[in-house]
Amino acid sequence: MSFLDCSCISSHSQVQPISIEDQYEDVSHQCLGSDVPVCSVSGSEDDLSTLSADPSHYQLLSELGRGFNNMSCVSMARHKPTGRLVAVKTTNLDECTEEELLHLLNEVLLSRLFRHSNLLTSRLVFSSNSQLWVLSPLMDYGSAESLLRSYFPDGMSESLIAYLLYGVLRALEYLHHMGYVHRGVKASHILLSAEGRVCLSGLQSVYSMMREGKRVKAVFDMPQHSPALLPWLSPELLRQDLHGYGVKSDIYSLGIVACELVSGRVPFQDMPPTLMLLQKLRGSHCCLLDVPLGELGGLKVSRSGVDSGIGESVATGSLTRTATADRPQSPGPKNHSATLHNLVQLCLQHQPENRPSASVLLGHAFFKQVKRHTRDSFLSLMYPALPLSSPPDTPPLLIGRDPALHFTSNREEMPDHVIMDFETPRGRHGHH
Repeated sequence: MSFLDCSCISSHSQVQPISIEDQYEDVSHQCLGSDVPVCSVSGSEDDLSTLSADPSHYQLLSELGRGFNNMSCVSMARHKPTGRLVAVKTTNLDECTEEELLHLLNEVLLSRLFRHSNLLTSRLVFSSNSQLWVLSPLMDYGSAESLLRSYFPDGMSESLIAYLLYGVLRALEYLHHMGYVHRGVKASHILLSAEGRVCLSGLQSVYSMMREGKRVKAVFDMPQHSPALLPWLSPELLRQDLHGYGVKSDIYSLGIVACELVSGRVPFQDMPPTLMLLQKLRGSHCCLLDVPLGELGGLKVSRSGVDSGIGESVATGSLTRTATADRPQSPGPKNHSATLHNLVQLCLQHQPENRPSASVLLGHAFFKQVKRHTRDSFLSLMYPALPLSSPPDTPPLLIGRDPALHFTSNREEMPDHVIMDFETPRGRHGHH
């Protein structure tokens, strides 16, 4: 049934709750069996059953950002009957083409299909007066991309990077077992709650690797809005040849994200798309530079202050010396650990078969530090960042000190939080 023919979409005059399960029987992938690593998301913080499908019950407090080719608006809102803060994503359906409506429906359906604590899930969806409303709990720290821009312009600590990437890998492990490739792994799709829950968003780019009930080794579809994803996409996906690509494409994207979190810069982003494509297809790779940012004057820097992130041996031959005064300078060298170097090298292998799976990477030595974190140590990693829901004058070190809040280092017991992805953060986290 077409999204345009769906009764919940075509009837715009009144609030219409959307029944997702009845429309998604053909993609449940039950044939995968019980070996799928399911992680429960039934915690009270993720339970939206007490919320109502009535727009008048919500007070929109501030716009967090926009997505879906700027047609969707993500806002922080208060549910007036309960006082609960939530994230609300609204989209004007009348402005969408039929193809865009189908993409919206697919994102909502997948969000209801998946059950994992490190994946974005939306449990309340309804339409009203041509507006599609998608509700999810608020992720107080926003996205990793907004944190980089506002609080960590020269990159995050290795401990925080490990914490974020570990959560992303758990989400990818689940998706890959379910027979899906994400195709949109990047810092703006990595979200973080005040309690330390890492969630991977961007389900609009997810693609099934199941055909007629069987898992295929490769697919050939290009993601929608792929030009915006170019720096993170793998060489095999960009090549568009008869070999196609598989779930290992996400592992390459994870390696690019690691470089992004380390330096605060997106690798390849200052390059014209054609040059970026050429570099990737040739096997050029990113490297972590153990030097002060003040010594990066030998790298060509774009007007936005973003360098290419690739080493001299794979750049254009000779490096053009330009000023880097537009970007804050680090006080000294950033000496990255051998385990982080190794992780990035493994993820960015040119041949996908040489990259480890998400399950294997979860056991990498770089992630041993993740299991040692408590709530207090997590808060110390986040300093000086502030949660979106905190009072404006609250000192960073006082955030989350409420003794009534329970925190555990056991990830299966941590509260679940999800939010709709937002590409252009606003407000306290670099929001305008």
